[in-house]
Amino acid sequence: LPSISLVHTTVKGTNGMNTTPAERYQIILDQANKVIRTAQRKAADIRQPINLTVVDSSDTLTAFRRMDNVCTASIDISMTNATTVALFNDWTTAPLYNSSQPLGGSLYGLEETNGGLIVVEGKLPILVKEGIFIGALGVSGGSVQQDVEV
Repeated sequence: LPSISLVHTTVKGTNGMNTTPAERYQIILDQANKVIRTAQRKAADIRQPINLTVVDSSDTLTAFRRMDNVCTASIDISMTNATTVALFNDWTTAPLYNSSQPLGGSLYGLEETNGGLIVVEGKLPILVKEGIFIGALGVSGGSVQQDVEV
């Protein structure tokens, strides 16, 4: 991803526990658009139209792009992919998938919560170089492998 500058106020250390919204890092529109442009270029390189969603760390929609000729059903999938990462403070697919499996999964049924989550690939947390979570990218429109590649 392109380097992005950070806009923030005083931070106590993370976006999670013991912080107020004013103390948290958040992706801004310019940063979200850079992420989307980068992902869109990759989708064009592999010749696969994609829906791209960026939310901030509190799961507020920051930017969305629907490429031409992409399946409209995947709009919701890209948004839910981004939401899943944001609601779990940057957890990605592997821990969610492994924890949501029926045999011994401590989070079995997780995908049924919060109006529906997705535990398949096609999502990434957006972190600043300090490792602080500022948002999430959700991708959908191609095969799972194409979504991951984008």
